[in-house]
Amino acid sequence: MTVLVGQQTIDWAYLVAVVLFVLALKWLSSPTTARHGVLAGEIGAALAVLATLCDPEVTQYKWIIIALIIGAGVGIPLGMVKITAVPQRTALSHAFGALSAAMIGIAEYYVGVPHVTRFGMGEIGLEVIIGSLTFTGSLIAAGKLQEILPQRPIVYRGQNIVSLSVLGAAILLAVAMVVNPNQTHLFPVMVGMALIFGVLLVTPIGGADMPTVISLLNSYAGFSAALLGFVLNSKVLVVAGALDGSSGFILSVIMCKAMNRSFTNVMFGAFGQVQATAAGATEERTVRSASPEEAAGILAAASRVVIVPGYGMAVAQAQHKVRELFDVLTKKGVDVSFGIHPVAGRMPGHMNVLLAEADIPYDRLREMDDINSDLPQTDVALIIGANDVTNPAARTDASSPIYGMPILDVDKARTVMVIKRSMSPGFAGIDNPLYYLDKTLMLFGDAKSFVNGIVHELSANAH
Repeated sequence: MTVLVGQQTIDWAYLVAVVLFVLALKWLSSPTTARHGVLAGEIGAALAVLATLCDPEVTQYKWIIIALIIGAGVGIPLGMVKITAVPQRTALSHAFGALSAAMIGIAEYYVGVPHVTRFGMGEIGLEVIIGSLTFTGSLIAAGKLQEILPQRPIVYRGQNIVSLSVLGAAILLAVAMVVNPNQTHLFPVMVGMALIFGVLLVTPIGGADMPTVISLLNSYAGFSAALLGFVLNSKVLVVAGALDGSSGFILSVIMCKAMNRSFTNVMFGAFGQVQATAAGATEERTVRSASPEEAAGILAAASRVVIVPGYGMAVAQAQHKVRELFDVLTKKGVDVSFGIHPVAGRMPGHMNVLLAEADIPYDRLREMDDINSDLPQTDVALIIGANDVTNPAARTDASSPIYGMPILDVDKARTVMVIKRSMSPGFAGIDNPLYYLDKTLMLFGDAKSFVNGIVHELSANAH
């Protein structure tokens, strides 16, 4: 069975797909055009796949159809996960994409031996190494996000030396195979070293750094796809992979800047360990707490409220209750905005996705640099599970691991209310002095239940 389509038609289809990929990235940069961006990306991907299937070199469709059925059987359930599970689902997508790239590269090597050139071996080696480490690294990230694995960093003495030695071994094996591509016995060892390095790379990284790690793994998956394009001589794969890889890398740079940290610090700093000093400090200080009724009274009397969502809101799946709170306060004439920190949550744009799902108006979502100037004139800053991105120690404590990280200046609001299950530190493992300020009220409990209680009180008082 073959599909007869001219090469010129296929080339035009690839060109249109590439244009759609570029437009998708452009439109995805703004919430108002994001839907157009998603649609453009989907159409571009479908067009590229169809054009590839129509290539004259494709003569048998049996195994392709079987693969499509298996892929759909896995992909459809993955696409139906709850919105709160999107970070780990994204990590799994990176893992599967990288695995496919690595497996195709492995197949190309064994099919091509003994006619693989040195240049071709260099392409295959680099592509397989990046794809393999991205596969295992993404699986570890997904396991941490799903809490199958510990979210805290798993560290040991000399871990960086071990990790870099494993990576160095994989690279040296790749170089040896470039010198002599027919050394087939070295190839599986190289792949194994790359797989091990992926595990060693992500295991020491804590939950606080997961947004940057997810973005970086996306970048790696894109670059492995681009390198695979060179291996397969596929121009559209080169362009699509390069767009994915470069955009993911740029986003990672932006997120590192948002945390005032470098790539090396994120990847090798083991950020997220609970510090012993924090526990002692917590025992010596007291906090003020409030009930839903008291919190509702304070919010009802406010003129301007800024809500700061964090991972705690995602875990409690409280975004729809937050929308109800937004609605009832807005009806009372309260000016309500949402302060969004670039690294809040467990993936890039995590809070934006959750609030968009709850139909919070886009113009109410304000980035950190924009909202910070308004916080000194804000009556109430309501923090829902955002610990590290509101920690004033980033400004005042030079010994803190997060010192210098830009934060949301919620401590400058007239009143601060924090919804939190307990006084345990966040994923950075750092105690937050914000909780002990005289202006701060701790609202202990599940975020969804507590917000629901506030909404109930506000609604009851309105009648």
